[in-house]
Amino acid sequence: MRIDLNLYTVFEVIYNEGNLTKAANTLHITQPAISHSLSKLREYFNDPLFVRQGHKMVPTPLSTRLIGDVRNALSTLNSSLLSTKDFIPASSSATFKIGLRDALESTCLPPLIEQLQKDAPSIKITSIRHDRKTMENDLSSGDIDLIIDVAQPVSEQIDRQKIVSESLCVISKSEHPSIKTVLDLETYLGEKHVMASYRSSGLAIEDIELNRYGLNRNIALRCQHYFAASRVVASSPLLLTIPESYGNILTADNADLEKHAFPMDSPSVDVHVYANTSRNKEPEIQWIRSMIVKMFKS
Repeated sequence: MRIDLNLYTVFEVIYNEGNLTKAANTLHITQPAISHSLSKLREYFNDPLFVRQGHKMVPTPLSTRLIGDVRNALSTLNSSLLSTKDFIPASSSATFKIGLRDALESTCLPPLIEQLQKDAPSIKITSIRHDRKTMENDLSSGDIDLIIDVAQPVSEQIDRQKIVSESLCVISKSEHPSIKTVLDLETYLGEKHVMASYRSSGLAIEDIELNRYGLNRNIALRCQHYFAASRVVASSPLLLTIPESYGNILTADNADLEKHAFPMDSPSVDVHVYANTSRNKEPEIQWIRSMIVKMFKS
């Protein structure tokens, strides 16, 4: 029995929406048409694929195993079709969805938009706070075009390229009473710290480095954003350890904050750009990715 490739699109949308009515609306077809397509899929795979639980259509174990291959197949087909089209950045009005988190949003977006205004003024950027647990699915499905983030474990379905390697620095309030001229390790360990992380527990890269030498620091506050952490630091004796590029942004023209070198050999913070291997063949993705790589190297 042969299967209509359009049914794979239906399968993916039902999986994403978890509801036949929403799936029909997304595809701009009727609900009976969605139900008919689902019946064909069920017959082909000899499996219900989705089971109704309340208002949700919950995927069966077979659907869960299939969704990755289906998304990759649809992405590959879409890439093949797009590769035949010319992409002219200067006249394009495309929108790129880029996964960025906190500090990287602050360091990446200003130079990116500056360059786009020169080379492709009609192109739009949507910055999305991505979930590292779902980044592969987000890239494969096209929910996000590219992700810029620190090193993450990924499968062969994701292409990863290092674009910059950063050192750490330490931010304190100006004229911190415990810091004379240079922030030394003894002072660093003796002070309280604020840690910016979306996680409620776990170590930062600086803690991992300290632990290698049997050292620990006193984290008095965990908060979600570097900027919020910097405001705490400006009005307290707490110290904040962050990537140097963002430290430069926080301390520029800010008399309340002062930047110091990390008081031991700084661990490297490697930043990568991630793309789905299949979608990476699309001219648009190749172009925006190339621009980002050049932006970091300049």
